[in-house]
Amino acid sequence: MSASPRRRLRRLPLYAAATLTVLLCLFPVYWMVATAFKPSRDIQSYEPRLIPDAWTLDHFRRAVGADGFGLFWRNSALVTLSAVLLALVVALGAAYAVARLRWRGRRQFMLAVFIAQMAPWESLVIPVYIISRDTGMLDRLPALTLVYFMITLPFTVVVLRGFIASIPPELEEAAQVDGCTRTGAFRRVALPLLAPGLMATSLFGFITAWNEFTYANFLIIKQQDSRTLPVWLSSFQSTFGTDWGATMAAATLFALPALIVFLALQRHVTSGLASGGVKG
Repeated sequence: MSASPRRRLRRLPLYAAATLTVLLCLFPVYWMVATAFKPSRDIQSYEPRLIPDAWTLDHFRRAVGADGFGLFWRNSALVTLSAVLLALVVALGAAYAVARLRWRGRRQFMLAVFIAQMAPWESLVIPVYIISRDTGMLDRLPALTLVYFMITLPFTVVVLRGFIASIPPELEEAAQVDGCTRTGAFRRVALPLLAPGLMATSLFGFITAWNEFTYANFLIIKQQDSRTLPVWLSSFQSTFGTDWGATMAAATLFALPALIVFLALQRHVTSGLASGGVKG
């Protein structure tokens, strides 16, 4: 037996484990989508089937026709995009200062960023609620935007800092020799090379803010019109039971934007995360 078939046989358990992992991760997603298309009589059947015998769009019609669907969709998009853009702007400046400049307290600053990244954000729900209440920011989308900005900022700083450090500073120095300012050299030379890192951090921030439920449920209490899609999903549950078909259809519609963003940016995600961890 040649070396190549022997090597493939040795890797067979790894391939099998990888295939099993993928199936286990994708099965809940498949079950959600399949349930969204099942007729109501088949959803709670005592004999569940992997492939529905019949298909229907009634659950999607109820989900789209539910009160506030368009409004909550707009709220989620507005809050998510605002938080991601704000985090990118602030993190880009902080990452550049840490990667390129030498100043007292730089290491302590990065240590604080790492600690903030490791902290469980759920433990800050009560302090954030109290601060929002005392400052009159409860039931307002800007408060939610600032919270999502706070959650995504540490990761964005860490990744962009490593990515900027991996770009040779000689490129910017050459641009400065040609007459560019430091800001102009960064904008013309380094910024285009940061595209993979920006894509990776944008994807992380988008998925984190888009899926977040806890803060959206605690900070938006009275103003129903300011709620986001994750909170809206709970509207299909009542004292009379849960409309599982409409819930799965709404969850499928809710997952589509994140899936579309991931598919659009996935080419840059791996390279961005890998490059962001090369130097420090």
